[in-house]
Amino acid sequence: MEAPWTHTTVLLNEAVDALFSNDGQPYAGAADGTYVDATFGRGGHSRRILAQLSPAGRLVAFDRDPDAVAQSASITDPRFSIRHEGFSHLGELPAASLAGVLMDLGVSSPQIDNPQRGFSFRFEGPLDMRMDTTRGESVAQWLATAEINQIAEVIREYGEERFAGPIAKAIAARRQERGPISTTSELAQLVADTVKTREQGQNPATRTFQALRIFINAELEELQQALDASLDVLQVGGRLAVISFHSLEDRIVKQFIAKHSKDEYDRRAPFAAPKVMKLKALDRIKPSAAEVAGNPRSRSAILRVAQRMAA
Repeated sequence: MEAPWTHTTVLLNEAVDALFSNDGQPYAGAADGTYVDATFGRGGHSRRILAQLSPAGRLVAFDRDPDAVAQSASITDPRFSIRHEGFSHLGELPAASLAGVLMDLGVSSPQIDNPQRGFSFRFEGPLDMRMDTTRGESVAQWLATAEINQIAEVIREYGEERFAGPIAKAIAARRQERGPISTTSELAQLVADTVKTREQGQNPATRTFQALRIFINAELEELQQALDASLDVLQVGGRLAVISFHSLEDRIVKQFIAKHSKDEYDRRAPFAAPKVMKLKALDRIKPSAAEVAGNPRSRSAILRVAQRMAA
């Protein structure tokens, strides 16, 4: 059991309240619905959702991390169930069956702070970064065989790193000279030696670690699949609430909500009735100053909320 690593849930009240209320007032029947916590983590949002449910309500959680699934055993509420898989499987739930879907994206503090998971350049550990340690290849395994252009593309696209090319070449040179990189400290030092300028207060390896984590877990692809599935599984009036922590995620969420929050016209049939919008954007919420002061990791969080409209 990993007791030393704790997690503070970001936007706890705001996210859950967005699922259940209109302007602070609970809407009729909300407590009787079925909800999804798409990223259980350590269960902060799940416990809050359960506290809002009536005896008829249900909560289904998803998480790829076996440690998170193990932690969920502490919830003995019969209204709760969890699936050990990514939330890209959201579409497997029955159509129009959900009153709300909450996605809390990114990495949890226990994942970051546990050196054995390899997510952070601040700790010495194996260069893993997999959300699900029971399947797939680690970052170290991928870097051991990937071509220079592949590595550069990943670091550039997912890390928005302008030094992606030099970093990729340095990784390949190191691999040829001394063998593959296997630890977080080795990669962090290599990037620091390669990147000579960086934003004040930011570790040179920040963008590279972010990029490799997003890539190895296919995070953006999973997010897009889950967003698309939400249109099928949410009932009319159901809520979609998504917390993102960096611009790549937030851009996908923002564009998804915007795309489905307007009537669609068929240019080939200009006099035909438009397809009615599927979503209505409700809110964009940032953490309060007090939350950021108490939990600095929340500072980049953005919560976007939308409501499912008539099919």
